[in-house]
Amino acid sequence: MFSVIVPVYRNAEFVPQLIADFTEISATVMERHGMPMEFVFVVDASPDDSFDLLEAALPAAPFRSQLLLHARNFGSFAAIRTGLRAARGDYFAVISADLQEPPELLIRFLDRLVSGDTDIAVGVREGRDDPGRTRLSANLFWAFYRRFIVRDIPAGGVDVFGCNRRIRDELLQLEEANSSLVGLVYWLGFRRSEVPYERRARAHGKSAWTFGKKINYLLDSVFAFTDLPIRILTLLGVLGIAVAGFLAIFVMAMRLTGHIEAAGYTTTILVITFFGALNTLGLGFIGSYAWRSYENTKKRPLAVVRTTRAFEGVSETVPPLLYSGRRA
Repeated sequence: MFSVIVPVYRNAEFVPQLIADFTEISATVMERHGMPMEFVFVVDASPDDSFDLLEAALPAAPFRSQLLLHARNFGSFAAIRTGLRAARGDYFAVISADLQEPPELLIRFLDRLVSGDTDIAVGVREGRDDPGRTRLSANLFWAFYRRFIVRDIPAGGVDVFGCNRRIRDELLQLEEANSSLVGLVYWLGFRRSEVPYERRARAHGKSAWTFGKKINYLLDSVFAFTDLPIRILTLLGVLGIAVAGFLAIFVMAMRLTGHIEAAGYTTTILVITFFGALNTLGLGFIGSYAWRSYENTKKRPLAVVRTTRAFEGVSETVPPLLYSGRRA
């Protein structure tokens, strides 16, 4: 079985198109691989009526599906984890509910995974039909991410991927709070392949992936996968000591030669302010690492599911001789 995880948040307008596109994809996968599909929708406490619309539409859909509702908003990565844990397939894929990633990617992921030559297939954006400001911010975001956090990640970033059961199981064992699921995928290693695609324009509404969420995601990734802040702080400390030593020698020499009659008040205040700010910055960096370590010691679940529904599909038939995969 091929399980597809679909995190849902403020995507009510997309529900009819999701059902239509997934119906077509499910038929194509059955025809090409003789394999049934399962779509796991995880509604991350969306404030719109996404859950109600899916609950009404999925019983009549011709494919297997699950519908899960988080007790509150835990974030898209938590929703993906919830879906991976609930999925019953042998192969898995993740795709967003706003349909900016073409659903045909799912078939291309499965083709790579079934061949046995790869464990993880990642979607790589070769272009994006977004406004100029959005493209610029995304390019800067992923350029920083690639330069300082995960060097193997493609230049355009990664939002969707497919994997086999081994990778799914390994990911679910890495229960890190305030981390990056994409970073964990690359941290695991294994055999990866890239599937290029063109990101489509958003058909409805406005993305919930705001600038503030991008910053939080970037900070979570930095503190989870690199010691960059500590190295920056160490460099600033060394530079500060060097500058302070140079200034001390300079002021002492000027004082001894009579060029300075009294120590400058302005210089003293500037030095105190600079090193006070540097100390505060250092405490912030260290505190961020300590807080994230403390969060992981609590062993709280990364998400809580409030409601679960399962639908078998109204007209799905599985030819037993065509599909020999294991069912969980």
